[in-house]
Amino acid sequence: MGTSWAQQTEDLKSIQQQIKEKQQQVAEQLKRAHKLQQELEYAEVSVAKTVKALTITQRALADNKSQRTQLGKQQKEVQQQIAQQQDGLAKLIKSAYMTGNYDFAKMLLNQQDAANFERTITYYQYLNNERRHKIDEFRVLIVELEQVNAQLATKQQELAQLQSEQKAQKAQLTKQQANRESTLANIRSAIESDAAKIEILQQNEKNLQDALARAERESAKQNQIFSGLNGVKGKLLIPAKGELLKMFGRIRQGQIKWKGIIIKGQVGSPVIAVHQGKVLYADWLRGFGLVTVIDHGEGFMSLYGHNQALLKQAGDIVNAGETIALLGQSGGQTNPNLYFEIRHKGQPVNPTSWLNL
Repeated sequence: MGTSWAQQTEDLKSIQQQIKEKQQQVAEQLKRAHKLQQELEYAEVSVAKTVKALTITQRALADNKSQRTQLGKQQKEVQQQIAQQQDGLAKLIKSAYMTGNYDFAKMLLNQQDAANFERTITYYQYLNNERRHKIDEFRVLIVELEQVNAQLATKQQELAQLQSEQKAQKAQLTKQQANRESTLANIRSAIESDAAKIEILQQNEKNLQDALARAERESAKQNQIFSGLNGVKGKLLIPAKGELLKMFGRIRQGQIKWKGIIIKGQVGSPVIAVHQGKVLYADWLRGFGLVTVIDHGEGFMSLYGHNQALLKQAGDIVNAGETIALLGQSGGQTNPNLYFEIRHKGQPVNPTSWLNL
């Protein structure tokens, strides 16, 4: 016996109600996820600023150490020169003392040895001149030593200040990273359904396309100074050290495919420009974290995402191999990696065909 019309109508209403409830759940998940993404942006940008400041501090510490080492060598050299001058001066004084046994009155009255008398007077003059010269050199060295000691004291004070800054920055970074992990845990619990995950990926991709379109429009306003990548296909530098995952074109979620590749690496390791160009974009982008986009001319762009910190800003000219960022896991990543794309006139191309692998 078939299902009655009334029963079919009731079943349809039930299905429609379930669909409506599911859509509401997805909408609520997306709304909460959007709010949490804003919190994640704040957390990751804060981490990036602290990491950049810490990097600068560490470089300053290295420079300080090098300068103190150089000043220490200079201090030892000056001290050795002073010791030599003291020894030389002591010998001159001793020589002058020994020569002082001559009786000048007797020498003046004794005219039969005029040549010997002249030699003795000349020797006395030589001793006095040499002694004055040594004393002058000694004074110069003492002043130089005082200056070196003062510079060393200043560098030691700078060292203490830098170490204090480094300690504070590390403590701040630990706190910021804990805040980021907490936000990530909330995002994962907020996005439960596949539909919500796909919707978020689609939104992220649209955000990226919009950002690249804006960057391209900016680039079009300026004179082209780079000749593109056609002449270096298969010769581009690998943007980061690590395990290369060839994911271009593979399914990511639903019908969404990977537009680039992932390179698994170490947090804080250098991310380099694959070729010379101009930085068009350097900012946080939802789903991709801290992103740098470089214009290589003739419609070619390279994109570097998931960075821990950005070391270049929009407008900077970079050379092939120059460090532009530090590898990280921004954009909600659980493991450190670099997301890398190459695009030509807005369309993604397989990076593995362009890199020197």
